[in-house]
This record gives sequence, C-alpha cells and structure tokens, in this order.
Amino acid sequence: MIAQQIINAVSLGGVYALLALGLAIVFSIVGLINFAHGELMTLSGYALLASLVLGFPFPVAVLVAVSCGALAAVAMERIAFRPMRGASVTSLLLTSFAVSSLLKVVFQNGISARPQAVAMPGWMTGAFSFGDFTIGVGPSISIVVSALALIALEVFLRRSVTGTAMRAAAEDFDVVRLMGIPASRIIATAFLLSGLLAGLAAMLWVAQRASVDPLMGFTPVLKAFIAAVVGGLGSLPGAVAGGFLLGVIEVLLQATLPGAIAPYRDAIVLSGVIAVLLVRPQGLIPAVRAQRS
Repeated sequence: MIAQQIINAVSLGGVYALLALGLAIVFSIVGLINFAHGELMTLSGYALLASLVLGFPFPVAVLVAVSCGALAAVAMERIAFRPMRGASVTSLLLTSFAVSSLLKVVFQNGISARPQAVAMPGWMTGAFSFGDFTIGVGPSISIVVSALALIALEVFLRRSVTGTAMRAAAEDFDVVRLMGIPASRIIATAFLLSGLLAGLAAMLWVAQRASVDPLMGFTPVLKAFIAAVVGGLGSLPGAVAGGFLLGVIEVLLQATLPGAIAPYRDAIVLSGVIAVLLVRPQGLIPAVRAQRS
C-alpha cells in the first residue's frame, strides 16, 4: 500500500514538474506567466483523440499530439505575444488570459463542452506484480517519461548552443542581445520547449483519466503554477522540486486524511504553500539573476 502511494505521488509530481518547468522556462526569459499553458495541454489531448479516431497507431498519435502542443506554443508566441514584446507585465498577463479564454470558447463550441472518452491501449491499464507489491503500468510510464523528459531538457540546456544561450538569457537577457544572439529565436525556442512539456504532460494526464474536456488543463496548470512559485518563480530546478513536492503532498494527504477532512485537502495544501513562502519568500531554489553595479 505504501509503495503504491509513493508511486502515485511521484507519478503526479512528474506531471506537475513538467508543467511547472514549462511555465518557468518562459517566465525566466520573457517574464511572462503564460496562463494559456493549460490550453496547450488541452489542445494536445484533443489532438491525441483526433489521431486515434483517424486510426493512427498509438505511438504515432502520441507523437502528433505532442507536436501539436509544441507548434501551437510557437504560434501563440508569434501571433499573441511577440506583438506585445516590451509591454508591461500587466498587459502580458491580460494577453495570456485572453488567449486562454479564447481557446476555451473554441474548444467548448467547436468540439464539445462535455468530456470525450479517449480509447487508451489495453496494456496501459495493466499492472506489474513484485511479490506483495502491485504497480500500475500507467503510473510507471508516467514516472519514466517524466524522468527522461527532464534529463533530455537538462542535456539540451547544458550541452547545446541554443540551450546555453537560453540559460544566459534567463540570467541577463540584455547581455545576450548585445552578444548578437537573436532574441526572437531564444524566445521562440522557450515557447517550443514549454509546448513540448505541456504536450507530454497532457499525454500522461489523459493516460490516467482516459478522457479530455475543454477545462482539462486548468487545474493541473494552476497546481503547476503553485509548484513553480514554491520552487522559486523562474528557477528551473525549483520548478521541478516544487512539482514533485506538491504531487507528493497531495497524494499523501489523500491517502491519510480522514473522510470528514478530505474535502479540505486543497486548502491544507495551499496553507502549506503559504507557510513555505513565509519562511522562504523567494522559493525553495530561487532563480539566479545577474547583479548590476
């Protein structure tokens, strides 16, 4: 029982970590909290549904869905956020809210306001047995995919030229511009990576729930935003730490709280977030910023 709860906690934390990391990548470079990030997740879910309905093999459908999330993020940056570059934080926030609301309306009126069932492969509902322990295939895949995605992103940011430029831009964007590195390319790459992470998170979320609806991305991205704040807004390691921490706390509370208190789980989690921020206002792992004299 304890082992199963640990697996569930790490699985949920991995989804939150992917989403929080996508938010943190964009914020670290652009200074934007992209509240339309959840709609990228929803779009990927619908792309998976459409691909399966069209008869694509499941691996191909997943590839198409994740690609749709990444391309949609780049299109979002080009159409909605690039014209607002240099605008105030308030204007950028209003723009992200507007994009989010617009996409929700499109999903509700253009597809359906009701949840749509997604036919997942039968093997994803199975389980592994190790002695007295039984571990679901879905949570196991979620953990493996999350870990591989986080490792791949770390390698990209550390070993590639573009990744190095993105890390430098996160610390001092003005200096990166002075070095002749195109700002548009860095920002577009940040949105591309955030879309990829949202697409992967959507696949893991849909795999556990076998349905997609217009509001699918709202709650997980809200939780991911909380995780990013707890970890240190704009800090990539902090986003990952905050995501896993929030996932572990949620699952442990769900497993241990008495029935009468269980409905207040989210309130208890948010109280814990407030307590953490009172002790460490900059988050668990604050973002590194260049100091100017």
